[in-house]
Amino acid sequence: MHHFKFRDGTLYCEDVSLPDIVKEFPTPFYLYSHRTLLDHFYRIRDAFQEIDPLICFSMKANSNLSVCKTLVNAGSGLDIVSGGELYKALKIGCPPSKIVYASVGKTEEEIKSAMRSEILLFNVESVPELIMIDSVAKRLRKKAKVAVRVNPDVKADTHDYITTGTKEKKFGIDLKQAEDIFDNANKYSNVELKGLHVHIGSQITEAQAFVGATKKVLDLLDKGNIEIEWLDLGGGFGIVYNEEKATTAQEFADSIIPLLKGRSFKVILEPGRFIAGNSGMLVTKVLYVKTGTTGKKFAIVDAGMNDLIRPSLYSAYHDIKPIVARRTETEKYDVVGPICESGDYLALGREMQELIAGEYLAVFGAGAYGFSMASNYNSRPRPAELMVIGEEIKVVREAEKYRDLIRGEKIPKEI
Repeated sequence: MHHFKFRDGTLYCEDVSLPDIVKEFPTPFYLYSHRTLLDHFYRIRDAFQEIDPLICFSMKANSNLSVCKTLVNAGSGLDIVSGGELYKALKIGCPPSKIVYASVGKTEEEIKSAMRSEILLFNVESVPELIMIDSVAKRLRKKAKVAVRVNPDVKADTHDYITTGTKEKKFGIDLKQAEDIFDNANKYSNVELKGLHVHIGSQITEAQAFVGATKKVLDLLDKGNIEIEWLDLGGGFGIVYNEEKATTAQEFADSIIPLLKGRSFKVILEPGRFIAGNSGMLVTKVLYVKTGTTGKKFAIVDAGMNDLIRPSLYSAYHDIKPIVARRTETEKYDVVGPICESGDYLALGREMQELIAGEYLAVFGAGAYGFSMASNYNSRPRPAELMVIGEEIKVVREAEKYRDLIRGEKIPKEI
């Protein structure tokens, strides 16, 4: 469910038409629906209301200040994975008591900053990291609150690059080692072991893997007689990009809540894609339509893999439609960008209405891992981010200029 809809053949974001937006703002740009962000947050909150979880939006999915502020104002916390995300989280006024910090590679400086900010929890990914946190806390004369991230060796049905819960992956600590950490908690005198964390991947469309991982964690608690204050079940709830039959928030809740009834700990959820994915789109202009020697048609657009890398990186599918529907014969197109890579595409062999140079295409489902993974490859400025709030279009990040490409660069006088 999202608020990007066609009305009489014209695409609207909430109550603003895309043709009106492209008249005012040059492409490419990201466009977010404020109403959809809130709807998706409330959907998870309401589905899990029986256990009243702390919902921490995963900033790696979309760290735009206005996106995150929208959710924080609605009661969300934030799940961070870097010092930069901590900086942005504090900048928008997220209460530190609602910030949880994951990442397998936290630096000493990042740990210091988070500890001084008095965040809720570090999700610890290894014993050496736990030792580092204990050491930093001792020097700062603080007690660090941590949750141990366990790797339950549960395979989620998703792309291998975004599977995180199997023993072959770099994430988390195996169940036996996690039990040893709790048994020897006195070794870490400046750390308070407050919880367990589990996260098995992203874009998971069935509840079965979550159920399996949760059962393993609960079994660890029971067999090890471990008492915790927080159980962080991570995120990864999938969305519909194409023809997936994604499990709804309510269906996830109905599968997981029965396992948690009667438990004394509090629950944290870390959705990112579920909230932001279908809350945003990438809008791009057709520059040229080219017919190759084999008869294949290419729609060459002004957005490339530097703007949206998911199709090139994951072979990910994004629905693409012209912002104004016309009654024409359909043809197959490769929708490709201007980057000097054969892997620079947004769609391959896509059946669409006959495309013409100068028209605009909407790439749906780009609100998560879209701009947050964008780059300046080929020395291309990153695009603007816009948000529709009510009937108004707000610029929530200006498009970069060429001068932004050389900010911070210096040419030594010896050159």
